Amino acid sequence: MPHTYRCRDYPGMEACPASFTAESASEVMKHVELHAEVAHGEDPKQWSQDDREQLKNLIVAS
Repeated sequence: MPHTYRCRDYPGMEACPASFTAESASEVMKHVELHAEVAHGEDPKQWSQDDREQLKNLIVAS
């Protein structure tokens, strides 16, 4: 079952149009990490466990 993440659903990212759909939640998370690094200048290695949990909660079955 595919899973989807929309960047604009994350607090503070409402203006970002990016969304990702992939076969698994873990694959979507890899896209999210790459997107955060390239588009938003973030380092996913610096994300807290709370940040990661919030992201995982926004990845939904589609």
